[in-house]
Amino acid sequence: MSSILTNNGAMVALQTLKSINNDLGDVQSQISTGKKVNSASDNAAIWAVSKVMESDQSSFKQIGDQLSLGEATVAVASNASEQMVSLLTEMQDLAIQASGDNVDHAKIQNDITAKHAQIDSIIGGAQFNGVNLLATDVDGAGSTGIDVISSIDRVGAAAPTVSTIAVAGVDFEGSLTTANAGLTAITDGATARTAITEIEALLQTAVNGAAALGSSQSRLSDQGEFVSKLADSLSSGIGALVDADMEETSARLQALQVQQQLGAQALSIANQAPQQLLSLFR
Repeated sequence: MSSILTNNGAMVALQTLKSINNDLGDVQSQISTGKKVNSASDNAAIWAVSKVMESDQSSFKQIGDQLSLGEATVAVASNASEQMVSLLTEMQDLAIQASGDNVDHAKIQNDITAKHAQIDSIIGGAQFNGVNLLATDVDGAGSTGIDVISSIDRVGAAAPTVSTIAVAGVDFEGSLTTANAGLTAITDGATARTAITEIEALLQTAVNGAAALGSSQSRLSDQGEFVSKLADSLSSGIGALVDADMEETSARLQALQVQQQLGAQALSIANQAPQQLLSLFR
């Protein structure tokens, strides 16, 4: 039955064209944004997962910066401690020279005093951003070390927990400085031999402290590298969830454009059907 009031063919063609236009709009949005899931309305579950992952990725980037800052702080102290090991070795060599009788003990003692004063200067200046791991008071607030945030651990739906790496100070200020080391002044061979033993003890303290700082620096460096790779992995995972496949999207765009043209033609043909009824009244 044909009717001039109800055009079923045109309604079907119009609904088809609307569906094609909606799909075409989605594809054009994917092309313009590069994402197949750009909002919660696109896919609520995937969008929610991606936002949690984006939050974690952002956190890990900040953690990487904190690890770099901590590593730099430890590196300053580590380099300073290694330099002090060299100075103490030179002081020990001088004390050994002074253990003989046919030497100028006063001049050797002056050299030792100068090198020890240099150790004092190194300890006082080995700070980074106000933190000195060689001092008795590391940060001016009574701390004996620093805690560097190393990770945010998320398990299931529970709230994430924060992990840190503790870096202990070595307190060279309390053990190696001129005021606290208590070195015997060299005036003859006997006092020189006493000084040799005392400097050896200071040298072992410096070596142990330098080794501890080096281990902490290495751990911070390894953790920083891991966090950087983890942030990259999260970025790849987020992309796999929400990024549009541009090759597939491009092909779908062309197909939808053809369907749109055909839908428009079908609607035009359906709209012409009532005109054919006029021939029945001629």
